Amino acid sequence: MSGVPYVQLGVREPGLRDALLAAAADVLADGGFIGGERVERFEARFAGLCGVAHGIGVGSGTDALVLALRALGIGPGDEVITAPNSFLASASAIALCGARPVLADVGDDFNLDPACVEAAIGERTRAILAVHLTGRPARLDALGDLARHHGLELIEDAAQAVGARLGDRPVGSFGRLGCFSLHPLKNLGAAGDAGIVVTDDARLADWLRRARNHGLRSRDEAEFWSLNSRLDALQAALLEVKLERLEAWTAARRWNARFYREALVDVVQVPDEPAGLHCVYHTFVIQSGRRDALRAHLDERGIETRVHYPVPIHLQPAASGLGYAKGDFPVAEAQAARIVSLPVWPGLTRADLEQVVEGIRSFHVGGH
Repeated sequence: MSGVPYVQLGVREPGLRDALLAAAADVLADGGFIGGERVERFEARFAGLCGVAHGIGVGSGTDALVLALRALGIGPGDEVITAPNSFLASASAIALCGARPVLADVGDDFNLDPACVEAAIGERTRAILAVHLTGRPARLDALGDLARHHGLELIEDAAQAVGARLGDRPVGSFGRLGCFSLHPLKNLGAAGDAGIVVTDDARLADWLRRARNHGLRSRDEAEFWSLNSRLDALQAALLEVKLERLEAWTAARRWNARFYREALVDVVQVPDEPAGLHCVYHTFVIQSGRRDALRAHLDERGIETRVHYPVPIHLQPAASGLGYAKGDFPVAEAQAARIVSLPVWPGLTRADLEQVVEGIRSFHVGGH
């Protein structure tokens, strides 16, 4: 029996390798490595995908978050509410701006619970950083209402959610700014680190273009101190090739998710997809009361799984100064002990999926 890898990052899709090599060869031939038409074209196309006017390519998804927060003037003395179960970059970006991450518990969908967010709002709260974990849109209608009622900014951490929609509206278009990671593991991945911020606000877009380039107004004049976080032209060229295939890849992920859901709903807790949501399944996360034993059982069969994420942010050593303790976010903590991410990448075959399903069912139904 062959194994099933959790993900396959090597380029094996017919025609894709040749297209990527051709795009890279063009960049190497003309030497346009920084900025230029390739970056601008990718930014415009990505912004169009999100239904907004501006895209600003940056060096990573974390930089996208940091620069978005800085663009809104968030810094020391401010607080930003976000989720405790995300990748730590969501909270660390807030801390890197000098602000304080304030955490709020999540719901059954792994995303921020609006009631918990409302309870966490204080005098210093400046923004809500909503994470679309697993590629499922957060409850943006309710979070947007909260932001408007309390005079807060809404920022979207859409690192795992490129192409996801709430109704007919893409994620990234609800908040003042939307932040995406283009890390190789993401649904649309570069050949290295990359990220992008999207917005309808021309003033913020203009600031971000300078902020990603040392705060330079021109080659010889800097308006403010900032970092170097440009999206390389080589990465933009490769990403534009992949962008042509994103819709097909997303459809494959959604098909794989539906297969798992239908085959496993009677043995483990599987994610649902209510009407009005278009989830893109960066991860397909099940929950099992015997998570570690299940993973060991699958590993024996050559089936790779992951846990996203086993240690909530408030229990990380880096967060010790925030004053949180075990038990403060019971839903997120309970989920962290039960969650398992299954292989869901587009290149999986039906035989792969059946092998994963059989492994899970043999554990839960077979008396292990």
